[in-house]
Amino acid sequence: MRAGRPARVLVVTAVEAERDAVAAGLAAAGGAGSRYVVVAAGVGPAAAAAGTAYALTEQLSAGRPDLVVSAGIGGGFVPVAPVGSLAVAETIVAADLGAQTADGFTPVAELGFGRSEHRPPAGLSRQVADALAAAYGPVLTVGTVTGTAERAAELTARHPGAVAEAMEGFGVAEAAAVLDVPVLEIRAVSNAVGPRDRAAWRIGEALTALTAAFGKLPGVLGG
Repeated sequence: MRAGRPARVLVVTAVEAERDAVAAGLAAAGGAGSRYVVVAAGVGPAAAAAGTAYALTEQLSAGRPDLVVSAGIGGGFVPVAPVGSLAVAETIVAADLGAQTADGFTPVAELGFGRSEHRPPAGLSRQVADALAAAYGPVLTVGTVTGTAERAAELTARHPGAVAEAMEGFGVAEAAAVLDVPVLEIRAVSNAVGPRDRAAWRIGEALTALTAAFGKLPGVLGG
C-alpha cells in the first residue's frame, strides 16, 4: 500500500451475486467510489486469472492498483470456519495443481514447473482477518469442489490449518503477481467442505456476511 493516500483496490469475484454483495458493502461504507473497482471475472482459476489480468490492464491508465482482493463465497473447513463465518487467506494455495502418482499428490512447485502458492502481505492479511473476526490460514484454490469426507481429509492432511476452499483465488493471485500487485483473499462460508449436501448450503447467509465484510474493509485499508 502506498503511504499518504487511500488504497486503490481491485476486487475480483466469480459471479454477479458476489460482485453485488461486495458493492453493497462498499456503498454502505461510503467506499464504492473511484478507489474501488469490483468485477465478476467468472468461475474457476483460469477465468479468474484472465478476468483479473483484463481488469488490471483496463485500470493502468489511471495508475496501478495498490491491492487486488479475490472475494466471494466458498467452503469452510469445520470447525474453524463454520457456515456464515468469514475466512482470510494467510496463503493462497493451488491445492490440486500438480501430478497424482502412486505415492500421492505432488504439487506443481515440487515438479519444478512454477509455484503452488502466493503469500499475501502478512501484516495486512492478519490485520484484515482480525478486523473481520475471520478465520485465518491457507485458503485452497481447487478446480473441482470437494464432495466427499475422504477428499476433505486429504486436503487438510496436505494443508494443515486450511480454513476454506474456493475456485478462484490462485488465478487472481497469478494475474496480480505479473504486475507485482499484492493480493488478499476473503471468503464468506456458504457450506462445509466435505460430503456434498446442496440442501445444507446457505448461500444467502454467506452473501450477507460478504456484504458485512466489505462494509468494514475500507476502514481497515484506510479509506
